[in-house]
Amino acid sequence: MSTIHAFGDDALGDHDAVGLSRLVRDMQVSPDELAAAATARAQLVDPTLRAVACETTPRHSTDPDAEFFGVPTFIKDNTDVAGLPTTHGSEAFTAGPAKKDGVYATQFLSAGMTLIGKTRMPEFGFNATTEYMTEEPVRNPWHTEYSVGASSGGSAALVAAGVVPIAHANDGGGSIRIPAACAGLVGLKPSRGRHRDGEQVSHLPINMISEGVLTRSVRDTATYLAACENHWRNPTLVPIGRVCGPAQRTLRIGVLFDSVTGESVDDATRAAVEDTAALLEAAGHVVEPITLPVTSQFADDFVQYWALLADLAVGTGRLILDRSFDAGRADGLSLGLRAHHRRNLHRTPGALLRLRGVAAQYARMFARHEAVLSPVLSHTTPRIGHLSPTVDFPVLIDRLRRYVAYTPLNNIAGTPAISLPLHRSPDGLPVGVQLSAAYGDERTLLELAFLLEAERPFARIQEVASACRAAAPSA
Repeated sequence: MSTIHAFGDDALGDHDAVGLSRLVRDMQVSPDELAAAATARAQLVDPTLRAVACETTPRHSTDPDAEFFGVPTFIKDNTDVAGLPTTHGSEAFTAGPAKKDGVYATQFLSAGMTLIGKTRMPEFGFNATTEYMTEEPVRNPWHTEYSVGASSGGSAALVAAGVVPIAHANDGGGSIRIPAACAGLVGLKPSRGRHRDGEQVSHLPINMISEGVLTRSVRDTATYLAACENHWRNPTLVPIGRVCGPAQRTLRIGVLFDSVTGESVDDATRAAVEDTAALLEAAGHVVEPITLPVTSQFADDFVQYWALLADLAVGTGRLILDRSFDAGRADGLSLGLRAHHRRNLHRTPGALLRLRGVAAQYARMFARHEAVLSPVLSHTTPRIGHLSPTVDFPVLIDRLRRYVAYTPLNNIAGTPAISLPLHRSPDGLPVGVQLSAAYGDERTLLELAFLLEAERPFARIQEVASACRAAAPSA
């Protein structure tokens, strides 16, 4: 098993973001020392992982009272940062430096983190793997021959490998939860409107993008959400507040194996969900099977909307992104989706109409349940190449429909969901499980996540790597 990580005896150690911020506050380490250690770690592993889109001189927060003051981080390469290019993962144009920080970059950095670079992503975030037509893919640090997921794949690789404890991610169809599941991380997709929206949302007929982070601990995710509310809080949503552990209440939790595509889950994924259900029952919660609130029509409608977005991205690239944008150089998935949309243009109005009604259908699941447990993906992360944009589009879109069968529902409904790294496959790869909640109820998800993390501590890549080396036969 080819595992790579950057954990070592430096200023970062194996601390999470909360731990590092406490060290900074106690003056045991400085923000400069942490930034230097993170930069050195990136230089150590990135020649293999290829997760960094660009580096920058450390940009420190000016607010020493901010929650994560001095903790190094990266921002995903679809969010503007002043002075850095925003490529959206595309080989079809050359991006110039952004003139100012994006709206969400401002909220993200308000938590006090030190920015040291941007992370790679697949073109426009459309794919479920971070791979390209001609460039090197982003590799999974747990096994470098496997996908690290997408679209926040670069962020996931760097957090999982120990370069930084927290990094920006966003989710338009699973792009926080998918890489979290593939890379053994915590990935919470917040409710629609929970955070400031990025600039790209203004072009969407249906806002299905949520901003967030990828972390290695539940407390980092919970602390980040509380810090974001200190910067800006949506007055139409109940505040999350600071969640510090499990709640002392009994919940009714539905278990869902059905997917919108009808795809069956593989054995490792089913075992992960069943084991999690048993943990929740043992903790006193009521766990029972439920059925999907939508039909298979949802999957067709989602693909149609996905294809519409690709058509818009490729068709307006010269106007919205850069005059250098060459549609002919867009990747195979973007072009395939665009062609699919144009062949089925007459289906778009009906698809949008039905998708706008999904939130009400989704809400029915929570008439008698506080949370829903399900897989994140229908099977464990595939080898690099399986979902490459170089694969013929009919084959690729079929593989993606089968693989990404659980996450899109929350994006269209606008509801929160979290991926937790509670299991590993027989060959040692992380397997995530998903918990979903009603609109605005991130607190319940975090309380359950704290419980599950305590009952089943998350695997640590450095310990797995050491065990593999110890078990390897000597030459």
